[in-house]
Amino acid sequence: MPSTKRNGKYTIIILAAGRSARLGSPKQLLSYQGKNLLQHTIDAARESQVGPLILVLGSDIDEIAGRLDTENVTMVNNPNWQSGMASSIACGLTAQDKWYPETEAVILMVCDQPFVNPKLLMQLSQKHEESGNSIVASSYANIQGTPALFHKKHFNELLAIEGDTGARSLIKKYTGSIQSVPFIRGGIDIDTIEDYQNLLK
Repeated sequence: MPSTKRNGKYTIIILAAGRSARLGSPKQLLSYQGKNLLQHTIDAARESQVGPLILVLGSDIDEIAGRLDTENVTMVNNPNWQSGMASSIACGLTAQDKWYPETEAVILMVCDQPFVNPKLLMQLSQKHEESGNSIVASSYANIQGTPALFHKKHFNELLAIEGDTGARSLIKKYTGSIQSVPFIRGGIDIDTIEDYQNLLK
């Protein structure tokens, strides 16, 4: 159940259900600047005050959940996390429809972009307001990706995604018409121990 039931135009969904197979341990719990990576993501989302926050967990859920401050976070379990990120998107959207049905757009985030910040999330919603575009993505390393905002007109398309491609396939589909917000260090994510070691440098 959600700890608060705030009405709002936007809902933020953090996708953090994966196993981190290439890393060998839950990337969600890697320590960076005094807290774990997932807590960094939660705090950025919460501090942005863009809207209510849904956290999708799956693999190692008890270990991960026990090491988080989840005040004002709606935490949901994705029992199908092994099938890929698409199942977590569906799980998050199902929770959004149940608890925050007034939502006009969602912002999808992942847990391993350590430099995500509240300002970026606010810029995504502001760009949507200003442009009227139904998709607003973050731009970095010559790509457009997460965090990314999707208007509810795309919810069925998001629900139709399969496997581990995530929302990037939808961003690519509409690449010629979406808006973007610069995310200078958005290309830094953590998939391997080498990635993590480079981050700590």
